[in-house]
Formats: sequence, structure tokens, C-alpha cells
Amino acid sequence: MTTWSWQLLRAGAFRLDGGSMFGVVPKVLWQKLATPDESNRIDLNCNCLLLRNATDTVLIETGYGGKWTEKDRTIFAMQQRTIVDALCEIDIAPTDITHVIVSHLHFDHAGGLTHLNDAGDPVSSFPNARIFSQQREWDDALANRSTMTRTYLRNHLDPVASQMQLVDGETEVLPNITVWPVPGHTWGQQAIRFEDGNGMVAFIGDVMPTVQHIGLAFSLAYDMEPFTNMLTKRDLLSRASSENWRIALDHEPGDPIVTVAPDPQKHGRYVLNAVPTPTTAD
Repeated sequence: MTTWSWQLLRAGAFRLDGGSMFGVVPKVLWQKLATPDESNRIDLNCNCLLLRNATDTVLIETGYGGKWTEKDRTIFAMQQRTIVDALCEIDIAPTDITHVIVSHLHFDHAGGLTHLNDAGDPVSSFPNARIFSQQREWDDALANRSTMTRTYLRNHLDPVASQMQLVDGETEVLPNITVWPVPGHTWGQQAIRFEDGNGMVAFIGDVMPTVQHIGLAFSLAYDMEPFTNMLTKRDLLSRASSENWRIALDHEPGDPIVTVAPDPQKHGRYVLNAVPTPTTAD
């Protein structure tokens, strides 16, 4: 059975509006969990995973990338850092990546799929890779079906169209790497699970972007279907707890690898426990 070595990569810090990140939860509650800046923004990160075995080098998520104007960078307080920077720090070239898996195609997850060449045109960042997405997510991205008008951006998508490997539903895309639908944030969002030498790891996209989003009602104002996301989160937390998964959180600025356990004080709720985060793929 194939098992994977893996490590966490930080592809850039940024900030988004705290009210938008916590949806219907009042500020008087969420500001105790995530301190906003003077513009009401909270700290976030683009967390990605690099998986390796004897033959393949797999990247999960790509962050927001580098194709942004100074105005954009100011609005989102974007760090001058990309997934390519993170890969170079561990001596991995973009051409070494054999597969990329994205949870969904919003700018802060798929922006790093492309970069600007010397002529200023967007081109694929990982030209030798197959890129996996749900068919529904790809269709919605091209049609710009979103609560946000500028999150599915064609300069992230068009240059990699020929590399896309579109799946429909739960699919083992590589030995011991499975994707499955986790709708709510988008209709076509998928989570990714894989096995290493210690069991199962799941990257769950924006179902629960930070540790502060463990409450079922703590969903994003950006979600296409908040109630659906709540049900998805409930089922995912239950499964992660009963099957002893480790979960990787895509936007957690602190410790993004956690386990899930029943809350001993509150029936039907869960607590998260941080676990060591692999920084090398040994």
C-alpha cells in the first residue's frame, strides 16, 4: 500500500474582513477569537501540503500567487510570498511537481496555479503537472457563479485548462489519495485525504478554515450555502473524530494540523488539539 511523506508549506499571509470570515456570528463574539486590525481584517495564511513518494511529487493547494497589483496587495495585506517561494526554500522546482490538487478555485487557493512570464502574460506555474478539481467547481469557476464577483479569475484558470483532470464525486486520484465533495462554501468544493505512516490526514478546504471556525454556525459570509456547509462540517468532524484523522486547516495562521475529539463539556460538540506539523517530508 502506498503511503506518503508530507510537509506543510506556507504560501503567504494575508487578511480578510473579520465579519465576512465569521458570517452571522456577531463581532462581539468573533473578535474575542481573532483580533481585527484597524480595517476590521483578521490574520490568515495560505497553507499548502507537499506530498512525496518514490515517483510523484504532489502539491495540495497553491495559495494566492503573485499576479497582484499594489492596490490589491494593500486591500488584502498580502505578503510578498508565493507557493513557488515556499518550494524553492526546500529545493523543489515548479517543474518537479507531477500533480496539483485544489480544494476549490477561489483566488486564495488557485491563484498560484499561474504566474506572469517576462512578457506579462499569465502562464502555468506547474507545466508538468496534472491538476485535479471537481467538474462542478471548474464549471462554476468558468461561469463565475459565486457570491463574490472577483474570486474566480480567468488568468488563474485559462492558462491551465489543458492540464485539468476533472472528477465527479469521490475519486481516488492517485494511490491512497482520495478527493470527495464537501459542498457549502462552493457547490464543487472537495476535500483531500491521504495516508502517511501514522494514519489518515485530511485537507478540508474552507469547510473550516481556522481553528476558530469549529462551531457549526461559524461559517463564512462568502459561503454559497451556509446551512449546507454546517451539515458538511458536522459530518466531517464526526468522521475525523471516530476515525482518528489529522486535519489540515487551509487558512489557520497558528498551528494548522489538528486532531478532533468530542467536547467533554458539551454534548454533540468537538474540540481541536494541535499536533506537530511536519516541516520536512522525511
